[in-house]
Amino acid sequence: MKAVQFSEYGSPDVLHVVDVDEPHAGPGEIRIAVRAAGVNPSDWKRLAGQYRDFEEVTFPSGLGVEASGVVDEVGPGVSNVSVGDAVFGCGEHANAMAQYAVLTHWAHKPDGLSFEVAGGLSVIADTATRALDEVDVKSGATLLVSGAAGGIGSAVLQLARLRGITIIGTASAQNHDYLRELGAIPTTYGPGLVERVRQLAPQGIDAALDLAGSGIIPELIEIVGDPSHVVSVADFSAPQYGAKFSRGPSKDLERILTDVARLCSEGHFRLHVGRTFPLEQTREAQELSFKGHVTGKLIISVA
Repeated sequence: MKAVQFSEYGSPDVLHVVDVDEPHAGPGEIRIAVRAAGVNPSDWKRLAGQYRDFEEVTFPSGLGVEASGVVDEVGPGVSNVSVGDAVFGCGEHANAMAQYAVLTHWAHKPDGLSFEVAGGLSVIADTATRALDEVDVKSGATLLVSGAAGGIGSAVLQLARLRGITIIGTASAQNHDYLRELGAIPTTYGPGLVERVRQLAPQGIDAALDLAGSGIIPELIEIVGDPSHVVSVADFSAPQYGAKFSRGPSKDLERILTDVARLCSEGHFRLHVGRTFPLEQTREAQELSFKGHVTGKLIISVA
């Protein structure tokens, strides 16, 4: 089968589409014929070796942790899915940017949901739900989100709105209308953020989420006034300042995936696909993800 692999740490330039043996589902796993896979910042961070201190990588290594597709192999102990079912999900080492991938967590894909959208749902649903739970803000609170226009930010904004939370989100000026569409109050990032936020929320900010990892944990703490109410999903240094670093996957990931599938079916949640790339252009997709400023989610279309 065709799969994206890399044999050394580096930039997206070290990625290649190669022929490899097909994987097979083990106990508690399923294999899917991949239709679409989501691109995430964790891909290029793993590619660059940023996870090497706590994650073992054996070269050559595959890439991608989430995908959608059609089940074609069911491992021992799995009873809630059958061959031929359309699903989406993820796995710690799914190597999802390939023609076949093994998933450890999944949910059935709603009929009205495209494979491209479903392929990018798992990571953002898990990360956004976990981050909102860990920052612990209730209905009526005001939350500052740094890096609000990307895939995770888009999910946070929608889930927070459903929880009755007011959002102020940072993004480049060209993405402000997009944030407004998702119910957020937009502002720009960079110097002067503290003053801009205080003008937008004179009553104060209850908590803050860092989704971009742009080194602004101290500013977020200054804005909130309490480091325990600042959570980052992207900056490993957050605990050095007394803030929290959130790492997945969530323990109840299947429930989260099922919930977001239901919300999509009911029209309460949507994923904006910023751009779709064929498998052969995975390198270009990862380069775009590395540069940042992506609106919504980048998707690799496999079939």
